[in-house]
Amino acid sequence: MADIHVESVRNVFNNGIHNAFTDLVWFRDRLFLTFRSCPDGHMVFTTSRIVVMVSDDVGETWREVHRFSVPERDVRDPHFVVFRDTLFVYTGAWLVEEPRDINHHLGYCVWSVDGEKWQGPRFLEGTYGHYVWRAATRITENGDERAYLCARRRHGFARAPDTGDGVTNTESAMLESEDGIVWRLAGFFQLHYGDETAFLFEDDGAVLAVCRSGGNQAAHVCRSAPPYREWTRSTLHRHIGGPMLARWGDRYLVGGRKTADGRGSVTAIGWLDLSGAEPRLIEGPELPSGGDNSYPGFAPLSDTEGLLSYYSSHEGSGTHDAPSSIYLAKLRLT
Repeated sequence: MADIHVESVRNVFNNGIHNAFTDLVWFRDRLFLTFRSCPDGHMVFTTSRIVVMVSDDVGETWREVHRFSVPERDVRDPHFVVFRDTLFVYTGAWLVEEPRDINHHLGYCVWSVDGEKWQGPRFLEGTYGHYVWRAATRITENGDERAYLCARRRHGFARAPDTGDGVTNTESAMLESEDGIVWRLAGFFQLHYGDETAFLFEDDGAVLAVCRSGGNQAAHVCRSAPPYREWTRSTLHRHIGGPMLARWGDRYLVGGRKTADGRGSVTAIGWLDLSGAEPRLIEGPELPSGGDNSYPGFAPLSDTEGLLSYYSSHEGSGTHDAPSSIYLAKLRLT
């Protein structure tokens, strides 16, 4: 595997409040960045907003093109998908209540055909009780384009005293849509300790996923072929918080939060190696980070260069409170 070199890291957004949970995508030859911004910090607040920014010069400068919120709800974990020539931003939305209940969760989206004029927010049919996260698309055997979402939920939408965030009776579902708005169940990434899942589709329609596991357990690699009824699930050697999985040339890039001995949590990247009998994570560099951090997005520039977004509070509060900043790292293979 090629070595990953962190060529530069820049703070690209810092307005003195808590900014977190990033994603990055190419759309119509421009680079788009999204993240959550909230004056009250990491946890669940109605003051949260989803921000969408665009760069016309490959990430050198950025301008805001859209921001949105949902009344009575906390919006967080925004993710892009380009589907049917339209740019979608999907976000989970907790109902701000005490006690907090994942069964009251609902997914929302905004969308644009040009990246400048936006529609929404619109709630996603079929996502009530689901915490929606990353998205991906594939072309079916019939030539139709379909969109897919990771969405965790309780087994049978059971009531329980905890929030339902990554516990043993939480499953991570894969939802499918023909229009990006109405969703139905397609399969399950995880049946227990379901949590944040990054996934992509191979040319033959097979899905490959890296799954965070609740309770700080080791991450899993999950694979399935259409119609996504039978799965193989393998365990990696450590936990990954806010996982990212992306193709970079003919390799699979993995990113997310890891616990570094004696240094707390940091944002790290590496390769997912599928050449052996079991998948393994080949560790790569750590990004300048600490405190509250991770949730990267990736956009390739070529087979040897790419940009990685992430957030961190190491130059701010050093905690889950404000401030924290959005960073952009330039990566190069050596």
